[in-house]
Amino acid sequence: MGVRLLVLVVLSIALMVVDARFTLLKPVRGQMSLVLMQSYLVTDVPQRLWQGVASQFGSRTELIAENEKLKTEALLLQGRLQKLAALTEQNVRLRELLNSSALVNEKVEVAELIGVDPNPFTHRILINKGERDGVVLGQPVLDARGLMGQVVELMPYTSRVLLLTDTTHSIPVQVNRNGLRAIASGTGNPERLELRHVADTADIKEGDLLVSSGLGQRFPAGYPVATVREVIHDSGQPFAIVRAVPTAALNRSRYMLLVFSDSRTPEQRAADAAQAQEAADRQAQSGTAEAPAAAAPAATPAAPAVTPKPATAPAPAAAPVSPAAAQPPSRETH
Repeated sequence: MGVRLLVLVVLSIALMVVDARFTLLKPVRGQMSLVLMQSYLVTDVPQRLWQGVASQFGSRTELIAENEKLKTEALLLQGRLQKLAALTEQNVRLRELLNSSALVNEKVEVAELIGVDPNPFTHRILINKGERDGVVLGQPVLDARGLMGQVVELMPYTSRVLLLTDTTHSIPVQVNRNGLRAIASGTGNPERLELRHVADTADIKEGDLLVSSGLGQRFPAGYPVATVREVIHDSGQPFAIVRAVPTAALNRSRYMLLVFSDSRTPEQRAADAAQAQEAADRQAQSGTAEAPAAAAPAATPAAPAVTPKPATAPAPAAAPVSPAAAQPPSRETH
């Protein structure tokens, strides 16, 4: 038995060497491949029959499973579509926010709402900008529609903002129509402000826009605060009852602007304004001084225009006249 095994091993090695080195066994290998192919086909028949029968009986199950899969994918796509709609609205709000930031002169930075105070008796929110971002106490906060409040608590990376409608908050305002000054105080209702100590004979009416007056130097002047909703006159009371609605979307705004007001003193601002005016006056004087010099060369080329030359001769004279004549007014305008 051991001798036969040894002979078979030696024969196998010899066949492999011959097959690798020479082409003598190539026809034999081709014939054997044909035989093996037929055997493969025969042995594969039961598998193919089983697959055919299973496909016939399993088509309903597969269709049901595929239907469930398609429903799941449709649901996921609908969820993504809703997210896309939310992103579209967010983009619109950001565009409004950027448009509003273009209208202010102060430096601004966009902040995002990340939390709301759960206490129902206080109107405070938490934003994602803090002391590390340059935020300071008392810094005004506004959205795309108007003032929202001011920063009352600082943390390294977050800040707490007190909204205008909090009962402890007041802001000096003025009627945009006539400049009447008043104090707008929070009522605890996110949809209402009240104006305190407004005389019963004051010129204020429903629909008037209230803007920040800048008194107290906490809020910059000119930002929308609220719109007068109701004015109640009582003949027996010295003051009228004035209720207003905040222009800012206090319960809906997610993105807001932090306003970095001008830190210069009034004296510095006045000095800078005077220097800017002096520079503008010097520029205007230099423009008027150069005006005659620019007009003089324009008069000299006019002489050849009266000589009896062809019609093309006056063209060069007319070309320099128009820019020279138009140059002094443009410099005087600036």
